[in-house]
Amino acid sequence: MMADDRREQLGSGDLITLVSDVGPVPMNVGAMLFVAGDVDAATIEATFTRRLTSIRRLQQRLATPRRGLGRPYWVDDSDFDVRAHVARVRCPSPGASDAALAIAVDAVTRPLPRSRPLWRAVVVTGLIDDHTGLVLVLHHVVADGIGGLAVLARLVDGADAAGPADDTAAPPLGRFVDRVSERFRTLRRLPHRVARIRGGWAELGRGRGGWAPRCSLNAATGPRRRIATVDVGLDGVRAAGRRSGATVNDVLLVTVTGALAELLRERKEFPQELVVSVPVSARSSATSGHLGNQVGVMPVNVPLVGSFQERLTTVSGVTRVQKMRTRGTSSALIGPLFRILAALRLFRWFVDRQRLVNSFLTNLPGPPGQLVIAGAPITGITPITVTAGNVGVAFAALSYAGTLTVTIIVDPDVVPEVRELAAALHEQFRAAIE
Repeated sequence: MMADDRREQLGSGDLITLVSDVGPVPMNVGAMLFVAGDVDAATIEATFTRRLTSIRRLQQRLATPRRGLGRPYWVDDSDFDVRAHVARVRCPSPGASDAALAIAVDAVTRPLPRSRPLWRAVVVTGLIDDHTGLVLVLHHVVADGIGGLAVLARLVDGADAAGPADDTAAPPLGRFVDRVSERFRTLRRLPHRVARIRGGWAELGRGRGGWAPRCSLNAATGPRRRIATVDVGLDGVRAAGRRSGATVNDVLLVTVTGALAELLRERKEFPQELVVSVPVSARSSATSGHLGNQVGVMPVNVPLVGSFQERLTTVSGVTRVQKMRTRGTSSALIGPLFRILAALRLFRWFVDRQRLVNSFLTNLPGPPGQLVIAGAPITGITPITVTAGNVGVAFAALSYAGTLTVTIIVDPDVVPEVRELAAALHEQFRAAIE
């Protein structure tokens, strides 16, 4: 049991995440690790659980002070019981990956109780080829994508040798003193905030103006989600980008919108472009002791007309202009807006009707080499995010050991054609790499 004597307030990015959690699907993020080898599931589960509980943030819950006494803060959970967070599920026979991923989606889309640390884990047994599945779910307020990778780094073999997880707690201060100190810090940072607003305007496309095209992909979403995955060699994607001076993320923008265009053509819809929102991290790395959210957004207008090479050249030029030396600065603009909407209880109304973006794309560079847990190799990692508001389909990409895995996340009531969309994305990658 830990003493509840030290705490850390939420940052501005964490507050944005917290006020955004108003939809029928919680603001959770997750990943499924596929583990091979002769090690039994009990050994893998014990190792997985022990390493998860070495991360202090995963033994803390959110506390909310009375109005006027500051932001919500993390506090050690004196009643922490890991058994309330870890479950074991047997995959239905024959143990195919589709069934395993359905279990993972269920784990990600179930709310996490606010009275406990905001995470859960599921060990999935009975998979084909003697695999075991490890599902980790975090509320987005716990960590952004870079932070999630830091948590992953604590779970694998070799992490123990690096020493204990970093301490997340801040020195104790009274709530009133915290509030006054926060006001002084805000005044002191005012010139920096003005500079960030200018940078954020550029990251958002310098007020690109106009709306995202109307299409059937944008409709208010419900509580159900389905996913499909597409794997592609990372080297091939990099080579496709280099031919046009583009990044992997640029290639992803063109391929996912190309697949969406195929789907829309089948629906007799022919937009000339789509707007895809890309999260932009304000940091390049994190540790398991310094998690939270430091993320802006970069909406990108992606043309649907022209050859793949023409579209990629256009997109790489657009993103090059929007990227700033100080990344993630758009949060300085969208954060206050989102908090005002939340305070007025209008955020859900806004996101269910927004016409700013058509889809989301998250892309994370994962570990370049194969990882091991409990002596067993991790053969694949599937990222899982959730769509929000009226965005019926989104994409999450993660590179791992030379493979780029793209997860397609849909509300099946808005986009039931998830398998067709996966086939179209696979074809887009094939055309890009040839």
